[in-house]
Amino acid sequence: MDPTQAAQETPPRTRGAGVLLHPTSLPGPHGIGDLGAGARAAATWLARAGMRWWQVLPLVPPGAGDSPYSSWSAFAASPWLIDLHGLAADGLLEPAAVAAVLPTTDRVDFGAVHAFKAPRLNAAADRLLAGHPLTGAFEAFRAANPWLGEAGTFRALHAAFNHAPWWQWPAALRDREPKALVAARETNRKEIERFEAIQFFFDRQWSALRAHCATLGIGFIGDLPIYVDADSADVWSHRHLFEVDDHGHRMRVAGVPPDGFSATGQLWGNPLYRWDRLAADDFAWWKARLGRALALHDRVRIDHFRAFSAYWAVPADAPDARTGAWEPGPGQAFFDAMARACGDPLPVIAEDLGVIDDGVKALLASSGLPGMHVLQFAFGGDADNWYLPHNHRKNGVVYPGTHDNDTTLGWWTATSDHVRDHVRQYFGIGGHDLVWDFIRAALASVCDLAVVSLQDVLALDGRARMNTPSLAQGNWAWRFSATALPGEHADRLRWMNGLYGRT
Repeated sequence: MDPTQAAQETPPRTRGAGVLLHPTSLPGPHGIGDLGAGARAAATWLARAGMRWWQVLPLVPPGAGDSPYSSWSAFAASPWLIDLHGLAADGLLEPAAVAAVLPTTDRVDFGAVHAFKAPRLNAAADRLLAGHPLTGAFEAFRAANPWLGEAGTFRALHAAFNHAPWWQWPAALRDREPKALVAARETNRKEIERFEAIQFFFDRQWSALRAHCATLGIGFIGDLPIYVDADSADVWSHRHLFEVDDHGHRMRVAGVPPDGFSATGQLWGNPLYRWDRLAADDFAWWKARLGRALALHDRVRIDHFRAFSAYWAVPADAPDARTGAWEPGPGQAFFDAMARACGDPLPVIAEDLGVIDDGVKALLASSGLPGMHVLQFAFGGDADNWYLPHNHRKNGVVYPGTHDNDTTLGWWTATSDHVRDHVRQYFGIGGHDLVWDFIRAALASVCDLAVVSLQDVLALDGRARMNTPSLAQGNWAWRFSATALPGEHADRLRWMNGLYGRT
């Protein structure tokens, strides 16, 4: 066969690459990354690097420990990502209000950010609500997002009751008695409308950033934790879908069993779903949740996929996770319902890490979703390790490490001599440029998608780690400076992406 003819008959390329970078890590003047100039500069750099994807962590309002995986709403977005300069450009803030800056550091001081941004966001909301050229767009946003009213009411009541959990509120509001809700919404109308306006600001700026990235050929991959917080608008508004009693107290909670990482397992504390009730209305709440995520992103990674096969249920009063038991998850019926609502094939990535048994593997196969391979988990064992490059699946996503891993340099420094020797032998390297050796291995993988963290592109050590799961405080705060994205790194990535067919 003529080689030219063979090339013409090659199917369209599905391979691509991306960078894992949460917006909080971007440079900017107000103490935290936002959706303004720093985000657009990052997008330009990603395009120069030949990247087709920008992966972010959950965009929800962060909760305990400033974690984006803990939030009081599965539908709302973080107000702290809003670009204040963008609000000034829209005539919603005076230039003097955004001229002040917070000290530039390589860590987010979340307390300082909240104190600085909250009054400015409220002022912008008040100006919008008082009458503004964007009023029509705001009303259209409200009409298109029916979750706003419930989330705003919850947020306002939470503040009114000194942030006590909803099951400690007066019984009439705890139990959502209609007359009590009407009265509460009227009393707290200003705060509810402010919340809705601030959510509109986020939506407007995020939509503009997505449109800008689309012109550069870049799509967004979002992240969706499987569980929601007990003290959330979601559980308060849909109590019947969760394992809570008549007073709102959790009956059983989520976690994982003991394993090589923890002799007592992990006790997360999230209320479990009543999957039978969710199935009875064809998973309507989950359709709305996934639909919201896909309205914000082009693809979504669902965390803790294995719980859709079987989940670890622990009594709410247990001191640790050892007394839990496996319960069957919703299985393929769930993904069939999501495909009917959100499109087939689903633009979803399955986080299939952790204790993976035959049931999880079968569900991954039947769902057709791509799973994950993490190179930091590949070494130190035998040739059958699921994460070694020669075992990768084409329908998969490969990472040197995720947000829960140390940076690759930090991992390499801390790992054992046995593991380091295995890495050197496997790749035939000396290890002097180990981080980029891992990036190259990810990009060379057969997996359709390869994603590398920006910390690894910059070859940073463990001080730049995004999250250490065993620590309740001090995570999620890493930032980089505006001068930290040298063109030579982008050019090196673009060369590798071209070499391995990912541009």
